[in-house]
Amino acid sequence: MKVENVLKALSTVQEPDLGKDLVTLNMVKDIVIRDREISFTLVLTTPACPLKDMLRKSCVDAIQKELGADVSVNIHFISEMSSTRTDAKIVLPQVKNIIAVVSGKGGVGKSTVASNFALALSSDGAKVGLLDADIYGPSLPIMFGVRGERPMMKTVNGKGMIVPLEKYGIKIMSIGLLVDEKNAVVWRGPMASSAIKQFVTDVDWGELDYLVIDMPPGTGDIHLTLLQAVPVTGVIIVSTPQEVALADAKKAIAMFAQAQLKAPVIGLVENMSYFTTEETPGLRYYIFGKEGGRRLAEE
Repeated sequence: MKVENVLKALSTVQEPDLGKDLVTLNMVKDIVIRDREISFTLVLTTPACPLKDMLRKSCVDAIQKELGADVSVNIHFISEMSSTRTDAKIVLPQVKNIIAVVSGKGGVGKSTVASNFALALSSDGAKVGLLDADIYGPSLPIMFGVRGERPMMKTVNGKGMIVPLEKYGIKIMSIGLLVDEKNAVVWRGPMASSAIKQFVTDVDWGELDYLVIDMPPGTGDIHLTLLQAVPVTGVIIVSTPQEVALADAKKAIAMFAQAQLKAPVIGLVENMSYFTTEETPGLRYYIFGKEGGRRLAEE
């Protein structure tokens, strides 16, 4: 068996989204052949590729068809995450994609969605940072179990930088890590906006595939400051099904539709859709109304 035989077999395997074979797309790396065992690396364009298992099976089938059913095939997946940013990368140059998680109304589970979104991306192999931009109600230190911990400082190119905490493989930064949680943060808008800017420019985020920003509720100073200072590549809107929350979610969507912000809404999450009880697990109680998020998405 030779490398050329392996490449010939893999040239018959199509990447479904891109419509070309794996060899043409230069997705096959580091082929190693030992007796009747073949190992190679397959480079994906995203760590959250839903077609990973299908690609694995197609590669194994193609190689065994070409070289024999007794050949053992080991495939290692890595991702070379592409960037959707169109700016010159002056701000956060090593961050490929910046996703803001937003809600018009407080208490709809935005921080929960942001946390789980970041954890899901990280579990799929992405390098992820999570910025808690909710100055007045930071909750990520509680959610990640880092209450009372303090970030360290380091010097980078002669400038003092904050080193974000790391938990579950995610880099985390929050005002809740810098102030005593018993004290309220009583700041005017410009001071809060200045702190948010520092979380972007004075934190050593390093190289990230995604920086997820948990935004404060509403459409105020902090939102404008952050969206004008940071090239957000996509926005996720979180709402609950009731009319009051949906009305505020519409305001958030309208804010991102403004030309000077240029941040596309990439998804709408309906949280707290219903609840079930242990006694009646099959019975759903729609206490906040039904399918409000679906209606808003269609609208």
